[in-house]
Amino acid sequence: MPDEPAVRELRLVVTAADYDAALHFYRDVLGLTERAAFTSPGGRVTILDAGRATLELADPNHAAFIDEVEVGHRVAGHIRVAFQVDDSVAATSKLAAAGAQVIAEPTLTPWNSLNSRLEAPGALQLTLFTELDD
Repeated sequence: MPDEPAVRELRLVVTAADYDAALHFYRDVLGLTERAAFTSPGGRVTILDAGRATLELADPNHAAFIDEVEVGHRVAGHIRVAFQVDDSVAATSKLAAAGAQVIAEPTLTPWNSLNSRLEAPGALQLTLFTELDD
């Protein structure tokens, strides 16, 4: 019988100064499904389902390489959030229309995906990627 995994879910927690704008962007524009919402005295939190989660660890040299491929130079901090989407071109346009700043338009990568880079609400740098058929 295989060992049960010690971790059941990866949850990225973002503190957004403009909570309503961030919620609108990620839930209503990007399309993440709302799983739960809670309040505290004077505060709110919403848990959005982003599908399958993985933790991607990169050393500084590889992180710089990814930035070079996607953007042309080093731009990301130590955290960047990547979302796999069906159409990174359309999703990039949609998120830009909703206020995200496009750092780099969709670019074909050496690992055969089409990746774009955006600066999004909550001070998050996003990669949108579409896996291309071989």
